[in-house]
Amino acid sequence: MFKRILSMVLVAFCSMMVSAPVAMAAEEGGGDYTTILTVIMATAGITMAVAAVGAASAMGGVVRGSVESVARNPSAAGKVLTTMMIGLAMIESLAIYALVVALLLLFVSVGHFI
Repeated sequence: MFKRILSMVLVAFCSMMVSAPVAMAAEEGGGDYTTILTVIMATAGITMAVAAVGAASAMGGVVRGSVESVARNPSAAGKVLTTMMIGLAMIESLAIYALVVALLLLFVSVGHFI
């Protein structure tokens, strides 16, 4: 499971690294930017897809572990719930960071060509 998530993150990272030079190498003035815009939009989509899959699988693992620990020790439910909520917030923040990167790719890069 970890290897699959790591490979998806590496694919998203590599696609961002490939699209950044293409976006910044374009010349000012007229021209056909459809290829560059397509690469930027695809990169933003892949970034969000990988972030959503990674966050969802991580949240599932956290909830599964919390439920198992409460099933084994019901008296520790309060501490487990608090720790689980903090962990879920941290995981969700990573997905929000990916959303910010995708929006920056879309609006800053696309706005540069239009």
